[in-house]
Amino acid sequence: MKNSDLTIFENFEIRRSFDEENEKWYFSVIDVVAALTEQKDKLKARKYWNKLSERLKLEWNQSVTNCHRLKLIATDGKKYLTDVADVETILRLVQSVPSKKALVG
Repeated sequence: MKNSDLTIFENFEIRRSFDEENEKWYFSVIDVVAALTEQKDKLKARKYWNKLSERLKLEWNQSVTNCHRLKLIATDGKKYLTDVADVETILRLVQSVPSKKALVG
């Protein structure tokens, strides 16, 4: 993975990285959860994701298994391992987060 980037979803920055070999975007799960739950505090978003991933594992939900860890740049400018997922997995995770932003109409 070489290319890292930011995208914006309703005033929330979503970190992402493009895998040139597989031609796929990978998005920070915590950033997506923060946007869906309208949580500006990344620590609270991370705790939400930790609880959600525990619950999904108990339900044998494959989405958590499909998440990977990549080093993405944090707000302090350093790179940290972060849970990421491709578009397909993100869409499945979105269904698990109660949010008015996730409604399809």
